Amino acid sequence: MNLAFDGASIDGSAYTDVVDLARRSPGWLDSAVSAWSTYGLGVFAVLMVIGWWQARRVSSAAALTALAVPVVVVLAYAVNSVLKLMVREDRPCQSLHVSTLEACPAPGDWSFPSNHTAIAAAAAVALLFVSRRLGALGVVAALAMALSRVWVGAHYPHDVAVGVAVGSLVALVAMTGLGRRPDGLGALARRISTTRLRPLLSPSAPLDVRAAERVPTDR
Repeated sequence: MNLAFDGASIDGSAYTDVVDLARRSPGWLDSAVSAWSTYGLGVFAVLMVIGWWQARRVSSAAALTALAVPVVVVLAYAVNSVLKLMVREDRPCQSLHVSTLEACPAPGDWSFPSNHTAIAAAAAVALLFVSRRLGALGVVAALAMALSRVWVGAHYPHDVAVGVAVGSLVALVAMTGLGRRPDGLGALARRISTTRLRPLLSPSAPLDVRAAERVPTDR
């Protein structure tokens, strides 16, 4: 017997209001939102690459911090996935039997919390520790991702709200902890500088591996 949680009692009416609005909206808008919902996570990958590329020209510690961002995103995804398995909430399109822009996932593809929004929020918050400008872009993109996942019918509003909270919290804790260990960053940079991975930290000759170096918050 497959016991699953029905989240419709929490904000099912808000979900149906958004889905109904999407159904009445112009086709070009629905297409744009659907495309963002499906492919928007690629933007965060681009932001992470840009952040790393810029950080290499600042310092080895900055480059290492930028390289930590995708690791933090994977960690947030793992934490969110565990929560999914624990709660086991059915997708709203299964519980409410509504027509949605995105095809309704099969039973067992749990809804709470939203993986897309957890990944987006984790990337945005982690990028704030690399560059305020990139992080600000990431925050806007993450909010757009959260809204899009409800618009296409994939999640309840509470699914995306908790997804944002999980991703943000994991990234905040992980990146703050990393920033409090500058000696560790310096030691790791020195080790990497003796290997073929050295270009990951600097675009040119001698690396700045000062252990106590702080990572600038804006570039």
